[in-house]
This record gives sequence, structure tokens and C-alpha cells, in this order.
Amino acid sequence: MDNIDNEAIEVIRVPDGRPIKMWTEGVPVEEDARRQLVNTARMPFIFHHLAVMPDVHLGKGSTIGSVIPTRGAIIPAAVGVDIGCGMIATRTTLNASDLPDNLHPLRVAIEQAVPHGRTLSHGRRDEGSWENPPELVNTLWSELLPRFKRIVEKYPRLKASNNHKHLGTLGTGNHFIEVCLDEAQRVWLMLHSGSRGVGNAIGNTFITLAQADMRQHLANLPDRDLAYIEEGSEHFDDYLEAVGWAQDYARGNRTAMMANLIAATRKVIAKPFGVDVEAVNCHHNYVQKETHFGAEVYVTRKGAVSARQGELGIIPGSMGARSYIVRGLGNVEAFCSCSHGAGRTMSRNEARRRFSIADQERATAHVECRKDKSVIDEIPMAYKDIDAVMHAQRSLVEIVHTLRQVVCVKG
Repeated sequence: MDNIDNEAIEVIRVPDGRPIKMWTEGVPVEEDARRQLVNTARMPFIFHHLAVMPDVHLGKGSTIGSVIPTRGAIIPAAVGVDIGCGMIATRTTLNASDLPDNLHPLRVAIEQAVPHGRTLSHGRRDEGSWENPPELVNTLWSELLPRFKRIVEKYPRLKASNNHKHLGTLGTGNHFIEVCLDEAQRVWLMLHSGSRGVGNAIGNTFITLAQADMRQHLANLPDRDLAYIEEGSEHFDDYLEAVGWAQDYARGNRTAMMANLIAATRKVIAKPFGVDVEAVNCHHNYVQKETHFGAEVYVTRKGAVSARQGELGIIPGSMGARSYIVRGLGNVEAFCSCSHGAGRTMSRNEARRRFSIADQERATAHVECRKDKSVIDEIPMAYKDIDAVMHAQRSLVEIVHTLRQVVCVKG
């Protein structure tokens, strides 16, 4: 491989594959992630080149933080199982001075308004789902249901997935809800989630089908999670239908949570306020057809955000670092994309091993949030430096607002 530095872009030439263009100047990239990128670049249907964002890190089959353009095939594991995962943010008419001195009641109100986390108990409801979904969730589900029924007719096992009762719920892991202040001390509401249990079931179903369809060829793949579905094959159109539906579910999931987040905030803050002053709702785990370099291609953004010229997006840091509202610069070499966050520097298990509750308390001293052992895997030190990540992608986006969280609810 030849590494060529060109305008702060590292280009990796891959024998028998497509080039890899990396916006990672000043940001560490693990060797395992580089090997995974090379494996993906060697797939025969990759179009033009891979684009790699500065938050890149090891993923399942292919790296998180990569933009994978394909012609004639899609890799379901590259899209992943949290289909449509993404962010939504809205600016309110509130200012920092309108917030109470004690933010704990606001956090509690948010936690009560939006099911989050996961509890596994015999015969009892998972606290991360609805027992009786509210009217808004029922209305959104009724809009999604006809298409879901068509998908279930072909794939009946999806009917038993967590679907209706997960709509409007947060989930676990790195999913979060935050109250933030921007550079002018204005209050923003922001959250991160995806297609929940039903998206997971859809993703796993088609990953398994892709591997089954390629059973005779799996040994020739560099990674079984690079198994793909070819255009024109039995499952290709079904996958596009299911993944498109899951992406719409994810967008609706975020919309429902935002409505409940706003309502919870109004219960605690007596001052009337408006919302949607500026609003963004964007995926960062998804696939869609786009036109690039004169060709129609399927673009899989695995931990990456669309950043077309003038398009608004959200790049969060960790639960103790800054986040950014950005405007896309339409960089065609990056397939008009940017990073989806800071990117992890270590696994969740390594973070739990390396850091303590005291470390978590120090790192999030300025944030009203949980500081117990169950969130140590989300400690800010487990993530890359968001400022370095933003500098590395200065040709992809411009910063519109800089946000710092004052309340954080983790899944």
C-alpha cells in the first residue's frame, strides 16, 4: 500500500481493490480498523473509493466511520443492526438563565417521560419499552403498520420483534438525551437513537440471509460479515424495502421522543418557550441510492452523516465533551459526508476495566447525569478528542453551533 498525503487526506492504494481516502489527520486510527478498511475496499462491487471519517474505528465486518459506495450489491452488516440510528436536535427560545439552579428534577422528569435502558425480568415489562404506548406513538405506529405488515408477510419472524412498544424509546449503550447550551447560552434539546428492537431484528435477519445465500463463497471472503446481497437476487428488493422502513421507523422514534422531551421540560420550567427555532433530524447508520461521480450508487454510511452543500447535521462528542451543529460543505470526494461523532478509542469492556466511578465523576462534574458503574463504558476518555476530529474534517463541514451538555440521560 502507498500512503499519499493530499490536502490533509491520507490515500491508501489497495492492490486488487479501490483506493481508501481518509480524513484522519491528527487522529489515531487502529491497525485493526485499517485492515478492515482494506478488506472492504477489495470487495468487487465497491464504487470509485471508500471515504473514511475521522471517528473511524473497528466495527462488525466493516469499520464504523466509513462511507461505502456500492454498485450491484449491498452489505447488510455494513448497514448494521441499528438501522437508521441518528440524531435529532432543536433549539428552544430558552436561555441558560431560564434553567433552574438544580437540574436534577429536570433529569428525573426526562427519565420518566421517555422509556430508556433495558431490564430483563421474568414476566415483567422491560422498562425500556412502553406498557401502554401514548397517543402520539400509536399514531406514528399506525402510519408505519401497513408497510410493516407487507414485510412480515414474507418474513413472519419479524412480527414477534419489539416494534410498536419500542417506538418513542431510547434504548441502551451510547444512546442519550441531552439538554445543552450553545455559544450564546441558548438552550437546545438533543437526543440519539435508532430503530430499536425491530431494526435489530431486520438487520440480523438479512445478515443471516446474506451469509446463507453466500454459503459456498464465505470461505473466500476476508470476513463473513462482508457477505452481500446482489441486486436482482431474491432478497435484494426485500432488504431495500425493510431497511427503508426501519429508517423511517428510526426517524419517527426520534420525533416521538423529542415531543416527550419537550413536554417533560415544560413540566419543570414554568416559563413558556418555543421550539423548532432550528431543528435537525439525521441518520448516521443507513443506506440509500445517490448519484456520485456521474453514477447512481448505493451509499452505506456506517457511522457517518450526509453533509451535502448547506445541509445541517449533528456531530456529538461524548457525555462530557462538546457537540456540534454543522453545515455540510458538499465535499464530493467524501461522498458529501462527515463523521457521526468522536469515535471510540477502546472497547466498552476495556473502558470498564481501566476507569472507575471516581474517574466518571470527575469527567462529568459539569453535567447532571448518572455517575454509576453502569455508565463507565461511556466515560469521555473512551472516545477520541472531538476537537481533533472536527479539525480533521474541516473540508467536510463548517461549525454552526457549539453545544455543551448540562443534563444527560443515558440508555
